[in-house]
Amino acid sequence: MNRPSRAAWRRTATVAVVAVCVGYAPIAMTELWPYAYRGAPAIGEWLLSRAVSPRYVADALATRIGPYGRSLAALVLHAVLGGALMLLGPAQLLSAVRRRIRLHRALGVVFALTVYASMAGAAVYLARTAPGDAFSGAAFWIVLATILVGTVMSVTFGLLAAVGGFPDLHRRWMLLCYGYLMTAPLLRLEWGALPALLPGLSMADVNRVAVMHLGSVVVFGALIASRAADRRAAVPGVRGTWVPGPVLVAAHLVGAAALVWIARSFLEWGAAGERLLAGYLVPFAAAYAVMAGCHRRAGRAGRSWAREEWRLHLTALCLAPPFSAGAAALFERYAGLDRYTALTAGVAIGCGMLAFAATTVVSLRVLAGREVRKRERVTTARAPEPTTAPAG
Repeated sequence: MNRPSRAAWRRTATVAVVAVCVGYAPIAMTELWPYAYRGAPAIGEWLLSRAVSPRYVADALATRIGPYGRSLAALVLHAVLGGALMLLGPAQLLSAVRRRIRLHRALGVVFALTVYASMAGAAVYLARTAPGDAFSGAAFWIVLATILVGTVMSVTFGLLAAVGGFPDLHRRWMLLCYGYLMTAPLLRLEWGALPALLPGLSMADVNRVAVMHLGSVVVFGALIASRAADRRAAVPGVRGTWVPGPVLVAAHLVGAAALVWIARSFLEWGAAGERLLAGYLVPFAAAYAVMAGCHRRAGRAGRSWAREEWRLHLTALCLAPPFSAGAAALFERYAGLDRYTALTAGVAIGCGMLAFAATTVVSLRVLAGREVRKRERVTTARAPEPTTAPAG
């Protein structure tokens, strides 16, 4: 039996992402209508009630009337434009694949403006909502704020990369931006799927488990898509590595120590902590295994650029647990959160923020390579031509 080719895997992944986005768009656009008009249709609420139970949905939404009512106009703007982004993303992807440059640029401007407007609505909601009043508590408020900042900065860096003539970096930043946006439909899918694995839990409890790994899943997907689109064996001016062997080993050791601390901390809270730990560790281990394997294969094949990018992201993944541990300590000390909530928030944002940092380092790596090439060209142009002695 023949194994599916890489092209077949890419087509399957593309179709799956497009299907999720197109299917989620009307759900996002109608999600908040019932809060503005009693009895208004809400497709997502209707589907979730039938996938799990009406009580499961009603208990969760009953606590949202007050917090949503204080920022309803901003939230409706955020939701409707968020649904539009679910349609604009696939359109952008397909226009790039088919090399419709003018269409891609026009859609890109609309996409960026829509991101800014949608995130402005989310910012108003977060500013008017106390962290403790957010759905499932302060940890989720912190996650939402982090995703908002990451989305805005990613699309901004993507625009700057396009203007600066770095199409490869433009693609990486825009894929990361869309990865952050994909947390919304994936979270809704988990609201419907996780109750089968975790029966009896409320939607707020399921939500806490979901945010343990959604950040790592979406940024890992963005990385896979970026690497699949970049077939270069090397990048001009990029030589060696910014992560020498001892640094990579140190990152592994520090990361392992932080993982042990995180695991022990979660296990102190019994079954609830065990659920959160499992929701974090399983996707983390899968992402690590794929990154480490791709890093090794790229090295053996002599693909220096692929090896360097995998190496940078692998190092960032190893440093995510110590970052989470440090963030948890800061949240507990300066944000007034209890230890459990602070740890949940720190772990939930770690992989997403370190992936952003890794993409930044990759961008700096490419920019440094361009500067190296410029200096080499200048040196070559100034080098005196060799002279030949006259005959006789």
